[in-house]
Amino acid sequence: MSRFHKVLFNTMIANVTTGFLFFAVVFWMYLSTGDVALTGIISGIYMGLIAVGSIFFGTVVDHNRKKTVMTFSSGATLVFYALSALVWVFWLDEDNLSIGSAALWVFVSLIIAGSIVEHMRNIALSTVVTLLVPEAERDKANGLVGAVQGIGFLVTSVIAGSAIGFLGMEITLWMCLALSLVALLHLLPISIEEPDIVTHEDAQQAVQAAVQDAVGDPDRVAVPTPASDLSIVSKGIDIKGSMRIILSVPGLLALILFASFNNLIGGVYSALMDPYGLELFSPQIWGLVLGLTSLGFIAGGAIISKTGLGKNPVRILLLVNVGVAFIGMLFAIREWWWLYIAGIFIFMAITPVAEAAEQTILQRVVPFRQQGRVFGLAMAVEMAANPISTVIVAILAEAYLIPWMAGPGADTIWGSILGEGNARGMALMFLGSGTIMLVVVLLAFMSRSYRKLSQYYATTHQDIAGASA
Repeated sequence: MSRFHKVLFNTMIANVTTGFLFFAVVFWMYLSTGDVALTGIISGIYMGLIAVGSIFFGTVVDHNRKKTVMTFSSGATLVFYALSALVWVFWLDEDNLSIGSAALWVFVSLIIAGSIVEHMRNIALSTVVTLLVPEAERDKANGLVGAVQGIGFLVTSVIAGSAIGFLGMEITLWMCLALSLVALLHLLPISIEEPDIVTHEDAQQAVQAAVQDAVGDPDRVAVPTPASDLSIVSKGIDIKGSMRIILSVPGLLALILFASFNNLIGGVYSALMDPYGLELFSPQIWGLVLGLTSLGFIAGGAIISKTGLGKNPVRILLLVNVGVAFIGMLFAIREWWWLYIAGIFIFMAITPVAEAAEQTILQRVVPFRQQGRVFGLAMAVEMAANPISTVIVAILAEAYLIPWMAGPGADTIWGSILGEGNARGMALMFLGSGTIMLVVVLLAFMSRSYRKLSQYYATTHQDIAGASA
């Protein structure tokens, strides 16, 4: 486990650095230009490129050794950040920034590129857990990954704004450039041993050699067949191959679609959590609330790293989503600040449990040599759902629900259920999304896919680290 802990610590440095710098740039751009649309465009481009890039990144992870992928990711991030520093020093004029500034767009593009390419190591990390952690301890390791992600969320979402306010963009940039170099230097001596990468070409060559040997040896009658598609790495991105692997596991496609649907519903939280919080608190207090409640991420991951997920993480995943549904239904049912804070904290505390459960399932049921592309495809599908629903929810809330609840809706049964206040339209959206999620989760509990995946998980084993111990 010591090697895994080193890799995880290294990933924490890299994730915190890239997330911190990206959010810092978003804050800095808004403060420098005052253009809300610009910051929205940058965030949308960032999320979209990660979703699209995840498919390609997963293929890169499968076709290369994990240490090589992580080293390349760290090195590329360092190069992009160094180039952005050169743009800052020799081209960008901080006193005359506008949306039409070419230097601004080049500077921001380089930082986005550096932050996105670092995402490759997150997919690699999921496969490294399979590689380095014994199967019986994998759920706990994924909980530890969740705790580290919680630390990253705390730093990127809360401290980034403070860094821009107190240090400025230039010092923040140099600081992140130095941390990127530290991450690369720390990674280089870490050893990650793994099985050989077997491609289609390797398998075909082995078969052809065996056939030739058999022709020259009349007494030899057995000719080996190509390795199974599940044990070799297919050529190129091969989305069809990824789908074939997913479909080979009973219930796995349903799990990925379920997670995608949850992210679709999660767009309600992405679109409305901040506006609702700003109805209850001042911007300064709301930032403090986010910082305190983000400790739930760390606490939830830390608990799983000690207790694990039990024998059936599929069941745990669905139970967590029952909890998320009830939180959505109740935490804004009245405009009580303490209820909202409690709901957010619990939501953040159980989110690492769901993430650890999904990771643990995939790490057991998907063959190791194909995990990168499956993780990448699943991540792309799941992440693409959230930005889409965020835009839709924001439009619906602003154009219809908020005005309706402020007017005629206040005299309906929904006005009685949700009480009085300035944000009852947003509360209705929370209540509706939580109810929909609860119905879907209960249907999932009764589905054949749930039973099949639970059974397959219980009867399948993939313990690379345990076998090599």
